[in-house]
Amino acid sequence: MIAPHELFRGFFDTLSREYVQDLQDFLHDKLPRLIAVAVAAWLLSRLLNVISARVIRTAERHSTGAGHLAQVKTLTAVVRATGIGVIAVIAALYILPLLGFNLGPLLTSAGVAGVAIGLAAQTIVKDCLNGFLILVEDQYNVGDVVRLAGLSGTVETMSLRKTMVRDSDGTLYVIPNSQITTVANLTRDFSVATINVSVDFSAKPDEVMSLLKEVAMGVRSDPAYSAVYLADPTLLGVDSIKGSQVIYPVQLRTKANQQWAAMRETQRRIRIALDAHGMLPGDPLRVYNPLSPSAQPPVTGAETAAAVKPPDPTTAKPNEINPFTGEGM
Repeated sequence: MIAPHELFRGFFDTLSREYVQDLQDFLHDKLPRLIAVAVAAWLLSRLLNVISARVIRTAERHSTGAGHLAQVKTLTAVVRATGIGVIAVIAALYILPLLGFNLGPLLTSAGVAGVAIGLAAQTIVKDCLNGFLILVEDQYNVGDVVRLAGLSGTVETMSLRKTMVRDSDGTLYVIPNSQITTVANLTRDFSVATINVSVDFSAKPDEVMSLLKEVAMGVRSDPAYSAVYLADPTLLGVDSIKGSQVIYPVQLRTKANQQWAAMRETQRRIRIALDAHGMLPGDPLRVYNPLSPSAQPPVTGAETAAAVKPPDPTTAKPNEINPFTGEGM
């Protein structure tokens, strides 16, 4: 009969031999393949990043405009992110079998689960398809000021699934691409700023328009602002009259999203020019009266007497009472 301690010693000797043998097999066969796959995945990811960076630098040197550069950056970011994801999936398919995972049942179950996941992830599929169309049609790019799904801001990042927009107050919005049905790109080609100047009704329109034209052209000719203009300012004439308020629109056509500085400077100079020429701002609640008290027509003595003559009580109509209701008629 074999002693218990000999049984335990034989068991551990067999276990140690099997462990050592498995370790030797892993170090001799599987570990080099794992290292090779990991190094290859790292090199491919690094190569993808280097190519993306070089494409962006080349675009910065030879780009024909800000819109083209933004488009290149957007496409490069999407291709880089998609490529890294593909490399990671392929590397995982090579590494898992080396670690002892059987991918046959996993892939079979993945095919069955893929149908259920596809039905549950229809929105994600729509996000990716809509994001692909946005990129292909060049609807907007990173850096553009847009209005998407009722939200406005600057596009910071975008992918096939989502678009991230930063508002002017610093709020970051994450918008799924499937929710983007209408795109308002505020920085494409050019911008038009309209300044509605309110002037009192007493000012002569021709003098007001001449003054506004002079001020607007002064800003247009200023070296600090002339580079952003694409055309001379346009005066549209009298747009509306409300009470004592007369609106004179002034339009500025500038490069895309560069109208703000010129618009503010034009408004500042218009304010100073109106004050210097004694022109009051308009007020929709003020009624314009062209006749001052000194210009009123003279009142004769007869008109004065008639105005102050008390009424004759004998000519007053007597009060009548309704006999049915008792109320005055």
